[in-house]
Amino acid sequence: MKNLHPDQAIRDVQHFGEEGGVVPVIDVASTSTFLDPQDMERTFTGEKQGCYLYSRHSNPTVNIFGKKIAAMEGAEAALGVASGMAAISCTVEQIFLNQGNLNGHLIASQTLYGGTYAFFKNVLSKRGIKVTFVDTSDVKAVEAAITPETKMIYAETLSNPLLTVSDIKALSDVSKKHDLKLVVDNTFTPMIVQPLALGADVVVHSCTKYISGSSDFIAGAIAGSQEFIASLIDVNFGSVMLTGPVMDPRVAHELYLRMDHLGVRMKAHSETALYFAQKMATEGMEVIYPGLENHPQHHLFKQMMGKGNFGFGGILTLECKDAEAARILATKLQDNKFGLYAVSLGFSRTLMSCSAKSTSSEIPEEERAKMGLAEGLLRFSIGYSGDAETMWERFLSCYK
Repeated sequence: MKNLHPDQAIRDVQHFGEEGGVVPVIDVASTSTFLDPQDMERTFTGEKQGCYLYSRHSNPTVNIFGKKIAAMEGAEAALGVASGMAAISCTVEQIFLNQGNLNGHLIASQTLYGGTYAFFKNVLSKRGIKVTFVDTSDVKAVEAAITPETKMIYAETLSNPLLTVSDIKALSDVSKKHDLKLVVDNTFTPMIVQPLALGADVVVHSCTKYISGSSDFIAGAIAGSQEFIASLIDVNFGSVMLTGPVMDPRVAHELYLRMDHLGVRMKAHSETALYFAQKMATEGMEVIYPGLENHPQHHLFKQMMGKGNFGFGGILTLECKDAEAARILATKLQDNKFGLYAVSLGFSRTLMSCSAKSTSSEIPEEERAKMGLAEGLLRFSIGYSGDAETMWERFLSCYK
């Protein structure tokens, strides 16, 4: 896959509106006309490609949004879907379907977004897919977990919420050695890392987060080879086509426009997060942030960064004494207008949540303990609005 400057690649996606406008029109039609009835028949049989048929199959506005996602990731193609979980679930199912059936085994990072963990453990296991959770920062442990039934490896570029870095190049080497597919969730690091350039086969995003940037849409995206993306909408075997989590064209149009300033926003998130992380570290606080020299994989992450210098991302975590201490601090910070106590991330304002009691609560307590996820871990999605010095003063006044 290409390793391009993602900002330039996004900028070079150019699509004119129907009457020559500088932005494309929104095509909301649920179905499309065939002038020759035989063309419809050929489309259903797969003989004819590239036709618009029905919006669950493909839509012009969703397709042009996919072109910008593909450009950002250096992919041959990409597809917008209804949510990040739709992107994950459809990708996993399609990889197994493309290899014959829904039976088999996958290896997943032991530290994952709670919804992903719950889907893998509680849903896939009932569909005949066995899942082994492994520390994907330990490549030897990943390889040791491979069985003859293994079909894929799943990891997050930066784990949610512990910010562990997956060595995508090393995981890719293992996956290729054993003829497996490597899927990477790049939600935390759009623009910053291009997993496909490091050897991943498929990249998924929750576009609800940074790609939206305004916490006002639920959306997802899948990027990979042209062949894989086409398989997702195959009329007989496509997991997106047949389960139906399609992206609304109105959402696709809005996200298409927002992609042009994603790079500016990611730099702003990163700069502010690094500022706060450095301040917290100076004060002796237990802060985790990949941009700090003391992060165990700081140098690995720097090596994985693509072109453009978009920083280390907008997520940091702070270790509090316990869950009650985390809640008390978050309440003070919200009252003092530092941030909002809410799940999700990528908003222009800072969002805070106690991961063990929210987005990782689906993971059993004993499993959270194994992965080192403490009850008092407070996750911050650092926004960029406001004056950083003023916001730091507000934080410090609440912390002390």
